[in-house]
Amino acid sequence: MTPLAIVVLSLSMSADAFAAAVGRGAAHRPDFATAVRNGLVFGVIEAITPLIGWGLGVMAAGFVEQVDHWIAFGLLGAVGSKLLWEAFQPTTEGEVAAVVRRGMLGLVATAVGTSIDAAAVGVGLAFIGANIWIIAAAIGFTTFVATTLGMLIGKVVGVRFGKIAEGLGGVALIAIGLSILLEHLGVIG
Repeated sequence: MTPLAIVVLSLSMSADAFAAAVGRGAAHRPDFATAVRNGLVFGVIEAITPLIGWGLGVMAAGFVEQVDHWIAFGLLGAVGSKLLWEAFQPTTEGEVAAVVRRGMLGLVATAVGTSIDAAAVGVGLAFIGANIWIIAAAIGFTTFVATTLGMLIGKVVGVRFGKIAEGLGGVALIAIGLSILLEHLGVIG
């Protein structure tokens, strides 16, 4: 993967965590230290989940070598479509309440919930032979920064801004998946 693709992937994977952080920030009004602690939890979990998915993908890669680019396209397209779908759904009070549960258990549950898609992306990355260590570190760092900022932004602007980021992340993931497919089919360079 190119450095630009890694940056776009990292931003896309952090979009749903950013949206959740905006909701938490709107509800909790955190100080800077609290926002950083929350960002660390989100970042570490978001860095671990693509590693798990990548490990599973490596185990299966030999069986699916002929169609690995289609699988990567399908997984990235599905995750991107899910982000797009969620971006256009109205936010209900119940969803906001679920995102802003207090305490460490609520924080970890939210972080795991927003990082499940990173495991699916990790599977796809295994099929294309991507350097998972660099990508996982980039995703974790980007998520840390995005969720820390998201909490601080949410404190000021509320939940709506997170939906926009989620939609942009969805479009970017679909574009990356399409790029992988077209490259492996020989359509692009």
